[in-house]
Formats: sequence, C-alpha cells, structure tokens
Amino acid sequence: MSAVEPISAADAQQQNPGPLLRIVKHQPIAFAMVGVINTAVGYIFFVLWSLILDNERLYQVAVVAAYSMSVIVAFVLHRTLVFRVHGHMMRDFIAFVGVNSGGLVLNLLLMTLAVSVLHAPPLPAQAVVMLSVAGVSFFGHRYISFRRAPAPRERSGIGRG
Repeated sequence: MSAVEPISAADAQQQNPGPLLRIVKHQPIAFAMVGVINTAVGYIFFVLWSLILDNERLYQVAVVAAYSMSVIVAFVLHRTLVFRVHGHMMRDFIAFVGVNSGGLVLNLLLMTLAVSVLHAPPLPAQAVVMLSVAGVSFFGHRYISFRRAPAPRERSGIGRG
C-alpha cells in the first residue's frame, strides 16, 4: 500500500479549472493577474491607512492594517480564480494567512530598510516592495496554501492473493 502524496493545486486545477484559468491557461500568469489586482487593492488600503493615521512615521502600522484587510480579498480571489480548490476552507485560510504572514514580515523588513536606512519615501517604496514580495508568494500558495492530496486510485485487483 502506498502513502497518499500531496499534489499541488496546479494538478487539481487540470481537473476543474476556474474561470480565469479557462481563459489564461497558465497558473503562474493567472496568479500574477490576481496578484496585480490584489497588490493594487493592498496599496489603496495602505494609502488610505496612511491618510487616516496622518503620520509618515506610522508607515509600519499602515502596512499591517492594509495587510489585515487585503489578505481576505486575496484569499477569496486566489481560491476561486487561480487555485480553484474545494473543501478545507479553514485549513486553506490558515495556510494562506501563514504564507502571507511570511510575506508581511518580508514586506516590513524591506520597508524598514527602504525608509529608515535608504531614506526612500514610504509610498513609492511600498509599491516596489509589494511587487517583490508578490513574486515570492506564488510558490508558498501553490505548494502550501492550496495543496491537495490526490484522489485515491481504484485498485485493479492485480496482485491480490
């Protein structure tokens, strides 16, 4: 008897592609398209929080607040349009938040470096940092957040004694 090995969401996609994958046909491209939308949404949230806080030194608070709002939007869009998985919603969401939290930590580190060390203005720095972090997160979501076990194969009866 062989162990059930996890499969990537990409393999599950081939069986039931979502609406975006029916058009685009390539998961990394679909991920990038949704990522661009979510990056724009996250950046808008960041700008709004920056305006609400009205203090350029609170850019890290604005990053965390924007992340907290955009992670929900990102989860729904990626789950339905890119990875097209069913069931295990809470497990998927926890894994998604875990992967995105790694991205958030990376974002905060890069933003701190850009703003505090390199003295870059926060708004343009965040645009560059977000694009960099989004590229890295694809693999985490593909192999962690939306991973699925393959369906059990039917036994053919060969080799039974």
